[in-house]
Amino acid sequence: MPVPVPRQRAIPAVECGQAPAASPDSGPPTEQAPTGTHPAENPATRREKARETTTEKRENPTDTSTGTHTSTGTGTPAGTDPGTDRTRSARSESAAPTNLTVLLIEDDPAGSPIVPDLLDQAGKPIRVRTARNLTEAGRLLTDDVHCILLDLALSTPAHGSGDAEDDELAVLRHVLELAPRHAVLALTSSSDAERGAEAVAVGAQDYLFRDELDGRLLSRAIRYAVERKRSDSAERRLAEGRLRAQENRRLERGLLPTPLLAGSPLRFAARYRPGRSRALLGGDFYDVVRTPDGTVHAMIGDVCGHGPDEAALGVELRIAWRALTLAGLCGDELLGTLQQVLEHERSDDEIFATLCAVDISPDGRRAGLCLAGHPSPLVAAPGVPARLLPYDNNGPALGLLPGARWPRMQVELGAEWSLMLYTDGLIEGHVGEGRERLGQDGMVEMVRRQRAEGLRGEELLRAAVNEVRELNGGELADDVAVVLLDRTA
Repeated sequence: MPVPVPRQRAIPAVECGQAPAASPDSGPPTEQAPTGTHPAENPATRREKARETTTEKRENPTDTSTGTHTSTGTGTPAGTDPGTDRTRSARSESAAPTNLTVLLIEDDPAGSPIVPDLLDQAGKPIRVRTARNLTEAGRLLTDDVHCILLDLALSTPAHGSGDAEDDELAVLRHVLELAPRHAVLALTSSSDAERGAEAVAVGAQDYLFRDELDGRLLSRAIRYAVERKRSDSAERRLAEGRLRAQENRRLERGLLPTPLLAGSPLRFAARYRPGRSRALLGGDFYDVVRTPDGTVHAMIGDVCGHGPDEAALGVELRIAWRALTLAGLCGDELLGTLQQVLEHERSDDEIFATLCAVDISPDGRRAGLCLAGHPSPLVAAPGVPARLLPYDNNGPALGLLPGARWPRMQVELGAEWSLMLYTDGLIEGHVGEGRERLGQDGMVEMVRRQRAEGLRGEELLRAAVNEVRELNGGELADDVAVVLLDRTA
């Protein structure tokens, strides 16, 4: 063990509030040497002097000159003149607030005060806690600890494995596993710099030589380690955020596909907006495909809830719908198969999905409509106000009733029209600060007015979504997806 740095005054860690008192079953208390202790004194002499000091304090529980009761652990050390500036300095240092807390893990912290008086960058004392083993360190490792000083010579914890005993950095690996969010400084001897470098490679923020420590060097190293850990953590969170964003974009492409309309005269536009602030994904999904016979099939759906799990289920349902549609299924048969997919893929029996599906005839004048608990589409034509398609035969949402049926309704569209499919996020936003919601009637009136202003296609959808958001007074609580199909004469 290296020779400790001589000190003019050392206050026991438990007395000055820098470390909690050791429990009765944890062995001798882990505190620094009392005042007047010479570095060369053996542990028995130090314990004897500590007992003498304790006896004096018990005989004089109250110091009349300082007004401090010694049983609180903040009394004046024995041999200190109450009237000197040194006493006033000790009281002010004990009461001074601290910004950093350090946990020292060493076999015998009381016998080797390797941690001198430490001050942070603002000149405030750094709180030091001491632990003699990893079990004790686990009890002292609270959220307010910023940095861990680990002696690499500490006994390796027993794991019942010969490999662990041969690993010189096993104790460091254990501490990193125990405290993944804390900065770690490794302490080693100047003759073992290679192990210190290996400790940094394993995960420590830096390493120091025990026999070259002084207060200034150690204080600076602690601040550096804490800031480096914060920087590393921020960089890791940024990288994780970028990875999640990439994954979300891939998943979003599954929710928002490229329509298959080659050869169709219909024009397509879509708008999608997640309900949560800064969210990338929601539970809404849509798709449009044209089959070889010239029929254009369009669908929009909404999985209850919003988030990655709901988005993943929405992607599965959309892909299943496209595959079944291209295979020739339509109407009730298609929705019944989709319900089976939902029942097998959902993570909870309470999860359901609403869906609206239309199939537009090759001549573009008629369409079949199936509703599974979903709002009816809106249709508009030149000289004809926007209106909702019939929804009398609306069937239940997918996943609610086993063996349910979804009747297909035939509707007339005419020679020129605009058909808008949407999710309920567009109609459930509030109007003003009250509880009134926009509703389907409010949406129809809004679209009528915007069409009268000459808005069409992408501009119409953008204006509709923005106005709904403004009426709500901010971000909508639910996801919004809107699909618009236009046919011109």
